[in-house]
Amino acid sequence: MQSTTGTTDTTGNSQGSSDNQWPASPTISAGSAILIDADTGAILYEKDCHSRAYPASTTKIMTSLLAIENSSLDDVITFSKAAANSYKWDEANTGTREGEQFTMEQALYATLLKSANEVAYGIGEYIAGSIPAFSDMMNERARELGALNTHFNNPNGLSDTNHYTTAYDLAMIGRACFNNSTFMTISSSVNYSIPPTNKTAETRYFRQRHGMANSNGYQYEYFKGGKTGFTDESGYTLITFAQKDDMRLICVVFRESDDASRYVDSKALFDYGFNNFKKAPISSSDVSSLFNSSNYYNSKVFGNAGISFSMDSAYVDIPQSASITDIDISVSENSEASDNNYDFTADVSFNYGSHKVGTATLLVTTPKSDTKDTNLPYIQESTSSVVSQKNCLVINIWHVIIMIIAVLIIFEIIDTVHDNKMRKHRRRSYNRRRHR
Repeated sequence: MQSTTGTTDTTGNSQGSSDNQWPASPTISAGSAILIDADTGAILYEKDCHSRAYPASTTKIMTSLLAIENSSLDDVITFSKAAANSYKWDEANTGTREGEQFTMEQALYATLLKSANEVAYGIGEYIAGSIPAFSDMMNERARELGALNTHFNNPNGLSDTNHYTTAYDLAMIGRACFNNSTFMTISSSVNYSIPPTNKTAETRYFRQRHGMANSNGYQYEYFKGGKTGFTDESGYTLITFAQKDDMRLICVVFRESDDASRYVDSKALFDYGFNNFKKAPISSSDVSSLFNSSNYYNSKVFGNAGISFSMDSAYVDIPQSASITDIDISVSENSEASDNNYDFTADVSFNYGSHKVGTATLLVTTPKSDTKDTNLPYIQESTSSVVSQKNCLVINIWHVIIMIIAVLIIFEIIDTVHDNKMRKHRRRSYNRRRHR
């Protein structure tokens, strides 16, 4: 999902004619940041979220996601000499040796909790055969997830001018991570240990590096997982997953000046999201009521399909004081549907002022005969913000035929009764004349 259509100030508040009801956002120190709903993709807050930045070790969420998607947890990784020597003494590592073996599960815990650079390197070699090939996989998967301003050049996030992303892009990758149960189980763990291996006699103990998971002053009760990062070039970076009731949020902060600031900013943004927004369901009937002459008659849906459509359940994120009637919609270009039950699909964006608060896909069936636009039961064109439903009279030809037959039968009965009365009257008149 793209950012809002309004311009953005340094606090992340979009400026638009209808944005005065959007909740006021907190002031943060991060150079760039974003807060999104993991389910709808709605951007609840953003600050320079499309500017390029070095992700540092937050890169490892992509490395881990690819590993989970392309291997089994019980696969065995044998670390090469290049992997074992791929870190410096002062960088995060587990002291892995050439020829040492980890299961993929152990390697993932070492990557996400310990942030071990050489283990991430070993994962990349195992999955793709080489680091360049794994980087290609990372970039392809990033594009699939909507991270279009990202280029990965290694699996661990060590500084490289050709290794960059944006807060928005990392949040898009984070959505796939949040929906992966294996990733979230590992990412949310606080402690883990790897027992002695074929090369090391000691047990390795790991503790979660993400401060919002630990009792160190930054613990957050709704924390569900995340990843830290730091290099001299990137500054302090952080991606965090949190859930309160049915709302799942992702926060990314880049270019923080110190360790504490990234946690303070992330907590402020999560509190802002959970306290000021609600997730509201939206149905096909809601979409019908939101159509008007500009977003329907001028769309590809009207040109191809008339009014027959359905929609999977969808949600929007709106301010606590808002309702579905405050939403407007826009309809995208349509495309061929992969489902044989439908002729094509059309993407719908739900907007609150200049803020895109959700999306859905209409599943459209074309009519069997031409449909006159004058018979479409959508709302009347009006400059008023209050919409009114257009009245529509639909006549069933069989009902008309049945009514005509019924009327003819009634007339026949009336005529028969009238004839009987006339015959009785003539008979009485005849009998009176006869007896005079």
